[in-house]
Amino acid sequence: MQTIVIHSPGDLRVEEHQEAHPPGSGEAKITISKGGICGSDLHYFHNGGFGAVRLQEPMVLGHEVAGVVAELGIGVSHLKVGDKVAVNPSMPCGICQYCQNGQRNQCEDMRFFGSAMRFPHQQGLFRQNVTIPAQQLYPLQPDTDLTYAACAEPLAVCLHAVRQAGSLVGSNVLVSGCGPIGCLTVLSAARAGAQYITATDLSDAPLAIAAQLGAHRSVNLNSQPDALTSLAHGKGSQDVIFECSGSPKALASALEIIKPGGIIILVGLGGEISFPLNLAVAKEVKMMGSFRFDEEFSQAADLIDRKVVDLKPFVSSVIPFGEAKSAFDLASLREKSMKVQLDFDGK
Repeated sequence: MQTIVIHSPGDLRVEEHQEAHPPGSGEAKITISKGGICGSDLHYFHNGGFGAVRLQEPMVLGHEVAGVVAELGIGVSHLKVGDKVAVNPSMPCGICQYCQNGQRNQCEDMRFFGSAMRFPHQQGLFRQNVTIPAQQLYPLQPDTDLTYAACAEPLAVCLHAVRQAGSLVGSNVLVSGCGPIGCLTVLSAARAGAQYITATDLSDAPLAIAAQLGAHRSVNLNSQPDALTSLAHGKGSQDVIFECSGSPKALASALEIIKPGGIIILVGLGGEISFPLNLAVAKEVKMMGSFRFDEEFSQAADLIDRKVVDLKPFVSSVIPFGEAKSAFDLASLREKSMKVQLDFDGK
């Protein structure tokens, strides 16, 4: 079978690897149909990693995939051959203190497909077929489009972020940074009952998609740098802010416009920052990180399976996996793409 492997920054190859092994007890072999290119995949592609996480060996990329069951091992009762499935890439150990405490996304021995956090690396899912524990698979209806099913993982990330904020019913919400995670956070906040959603970014193209997914107001801070000034009046106007860009400037702005006692959810990754601590203290701001997901994956897959979320505006391109380099180049252009997917059904 063929796989998509990153060797070093910019060195992305389509390579022949051994066929996935027949499924053992509790396992399933699936044929991958669609795979979404994530921001972390792009970090490996451009920089060889992010922060302290660095490539130390060639690694198959990919963790946002959906496919079809090809074979089943013994003891698998919730699936049958031919079922469409969404693949949960998160494999917590289930026995560490955090797993036992219901914080499985904080697992001390987490295995996550397509991640260089461990060594040897946990090889990813951009491959034509794979054999994995059947418990990682969420069965879908026959008419579910696998293009959208492959979006379950990023949607789960955003559902988790919204859950961290508590009830959004009747709230004024701002989403800072409208890449794929920011846009799906807009969608998730709208579904959670936010009264008014403001989306901000430095480019018009992602803001147009955010508007289609539920934003009431879209602000290009590159062309309108003072557009949020009015939101800071009266000590601030926003009940909840989802900071999805990882930008120090965006976080400083968030503290200006959040209401006293408001909530800032930190979703985007970034480096070391200077922080206006006095303002955060004086406004009694609640700040919380949001990392990956847990049971939100099944919730995301269910929403997609029931067709109650419209992801058509979100998926911008579907490209044959043999053109992986071109697909990664396109996914790197924010003005020309949102979610670029690889098609493993063809050649």
